[in-house]
Amino acid sequence: MFNRDRWDEILQALTANKFRTFLTAFGVFWGITILVLLLALTNGLKNGVTADFGNFATNSMFMWTQGTSKPYKGLPKGRYFNYKLDDVAALKSEIPNLKYVSPRNQLGGFQGANNVIRGTKTGAFEIYGDYPEYIKQQPMDILQGRFVSYSDINSKRKVCVIGTDVIKSLYDKDEEVLGSYVKINGVNFMVVGTFKMSNSQGDNEQDANTIYIPFTTFGQAFNRGDRVGWMAITAVDGVPITSIKQQVFDLMKSRHTVAPDDDRAIGHWDLSEQFERINGLFTILTIVGYFVGALVLMSGIIGISNIMLIVVKERTKEIGVRRALGASPWTIKGQILQESLILTILSGMVGISFSALIIWVLNYLLDMSGPVDNFANPSVSMTVVFTALIILVVSGLLAGLIPANSATKMKPVDALRIE
Repeated sequence: MFNRDRWDEILQALTANKFRTFLTAFGVFWGITILVLLLALTNGLKNGVTADFGNFATNSMFMWTQGTSKPYKGLPKGRYFNYKLDDVAALKSEIPNLKYVSPRNQLGGFQGANNVIRGTKTGAFEIYGDYPEYIKQQPMDILQGRFVSYSDINSKRKVCVIGTDVIKSLYDKDEEVLGSYVKINGVNFMVVGTFKMSNSQGDNEQDANTIYIPFTTFGQAFNRGDRVGWMAITAVDGVPITSIKQQVFDLMKSRHTVAPDDDRAIGHWDLSEQFERINGLFTILTIVGYFVGALVLMSGIIGISNIMLIVVKERTKEIGVRRALGASPWTIKGQILQESLILTILSGMVGISFSALIIWVLNYLLDMSGPVDNFANPSVSMTVVFTALIILVVSGLLAGLIPANSATKMKPVDALRIE
């Protein structure tokens, strides 16, 4: 129940020595500010680093072939082999935990020779032969038209989907793109779609300079047949690709007569494993942030506890009078705890507000200056805020517990004798 006299008494006690109260509250203010800012900066670093993965399905890996390192069944060491479309079908049929298996081929490169012509304009771009599933592994925003389809795959249509920087290089402003033609290594392709990558960090320059065409058309137009340069493989939800990739390797080794223990013959990059390592690192950094922030906050709490002990000492005679007039030990203890709790929560809430202002300023500066490498959107969740509030309440109670017990242990007669 609200007791005006009690609140007036608490306010009077806290304002009796304003400078002392300010210095005491500053410890808690600074501790909670450090805690929230450390967690926000850790989250900003995590956002920046994980943005390098783009929106690619993180439960995925890339797999390609390399030279064998061991002779096997009469075949020599150093032999090279290629994946085929039959390998893709075998993976899908024999390993049920695979969600997507996308064969890929590549031509040219961002820094290679000019390989695309439109009229009098030329450019060097990444050319990929892909299946329709790839857009589910590497999400992209289709700005106009569509991505490649199975109809394109089956009919081996000479169609393409081009990135935003390809448009800037080969087209005039406001020029119609859909339905136009570009010549890739001497072969004409009709543009059926345009895209940009779905990436919070902005378009990656290499991605924006990319052209996608149907995989089967790539093989026919550029004399690749059914050879596969590499595969993008994604596991089903709930099954880490890391746990089943050895099954994939074993199947490919058996199909291409590679020694079972020849680990060099198949190259791969496990996106899921790398992502988990990064998440583990930032989990540790978050724990360190809580630990360091808690230590700084603890120093503030100790300061409040010490000051409350001094306050109890200064009010010993007052406590003796109240006890002599019939105040119960719990009434005295409740008042001390309440004063400590209010001082802790008020200073902590100011600290949370101050840290929120700093986070807002940081995000504003980042928006003004543009993307920063390995750092983006420093922020904290509401869970962190509620956790901080719980820490404040518990800390306030702990800070007042020792002084409150000290106040109730004195006998009224002894307290009244003290001058």
